[in-house]
Amino acid sequence: MTSTIDDTEVGIDEFDASCTAWLEQHLERGSKENAGEPSYAIFHNHTESEERALIDAAKAWQSTRVDAGFGAITWSPEWGGPGLSASHERVYVSREREYRVPERHETVLVTVELVAPTIHLLGTEDQRRRFVTPFLRADELCCQLFSEPGAGSDLAGLSTKAVRDGDTWIVNGQKVWSSGAQFAEWGLLIARTDTTAAKHRGMTAFMVPMDTPGVDVRPIRQMSGGSTFNEVFFTDVHLSDSMRLGEEGQGWNVALTTLGFERNSSAGIVSAGGSGTDLLRLARRLGIDGDPLVRQKLADVAVYERASALMVARYAERELAGHVPGVEGSIGKLVWTQNLKRIGDAAASFLGPKILADTGEADTFAWAEHLLGAPGYRIAGGSDEIQRNIIGERGLGLPREPR
Repeated sequence: MTSTIDDTEVGIDEFDASCTAWLEQHLERGSKENAGEPSYAIFHNHTESEERALIDAAKAWQSTRVDAGFGAITWSPEWGGPGLSASHERVYVSREREYRVPERHETVLVTVELVAPTIHLLGTEDQRRRFVTPFLRADELCCQLFSEPGAGSDLAGLSTKAVRDGDTWIVNGQKVWSSGAQFAEWGLLIARTDTTAAKHRGMTAFMVPMDTPGVDVRPIRQMSGGSTFNEVFFTDVHLSDSMRLGEEGQGWNVALTTLGFERNSSAGIVSAGGSGTDLLRLARRLGIDGDPLVRQKLADVAVYERASALMVARYAERELAGHVPGVEGSIGKLVWTQNLKRIGDAAASFLGPKILADTGEADTFAWAEHLLGAPGYRIAGGSDEIQRNIIGERGLGLPREPR
């Protein structure tokens, strides 16, 4: 693995030039506008073989980026990164958007952006050596095993149990809405290990090999057509204590750390659905971009996209300075999910009945995928209602909502 970036400190302008030169060597310039019929899907609608091919391409691109010094930009050389600033990372992300890049599947994002930093922050030295670099390169993938059918957004209400037997834990229970579980080699599991403790304190986190006997993954068919989500059942699953992440009973802290990274990812790293640029292109193609009401809707989207980008920038700088994820992620996630709805509503108002059926006219029915997928991100990573509680209680110090 040889990085193309010098170990010495790199200025922003110099880094920008190296990004462009490297991307020119590896990718074609392009956008949705000149790539045929665009896709605004937020959740995939693929067969299993199609999705595996997409994941393989995403994994290959991630490892290529990391090896060149552009896939883990803020990480130190110890973990395969050049150790540059969040500003450098933003420059690269901005440049990469100018090229036709393999789609970054959600399972790759979860592994790279959520689980790798969680293990780096909270794992043992052996766990960090075992998982961080393979996860950053997406050589192996990891899903989240948090949500449960009976707990909703109340993660602390989970009932999946892990009972200790010497140096082994025996797990029984069920998880749901686990994105990409059918493609992941690993799962980050939160289970209840002490039924007598307060519910926030009786949980423990584990790394679970997904091929362990007793783990049963069942994909869920979504209204958007695909099977991004899964149910995962655990029947007498035996895990070594070496797979425990963090101290026994500290699973809530692990979960909050991961969810903090997830809200940051949802607020700006995930590239899903249509964007303000796509919406502007649609308005121009329909010849309505001069209409004052249309321009107002376009401006609203642009303002909130900018706000989301600034939130991500602030979050990244705090993370680089060693701060634990806080309410910034919740604020950014709310801004982002609300803008997904704002974009979808605007597209529907621009297109009218053309969004309802596939007539063969380009850039019309494709927006239906955005409309069908946007509500899902109001739940993913913690529902909007939970985000508001976090902001109010932890950020503003308001009284806790009655439980």
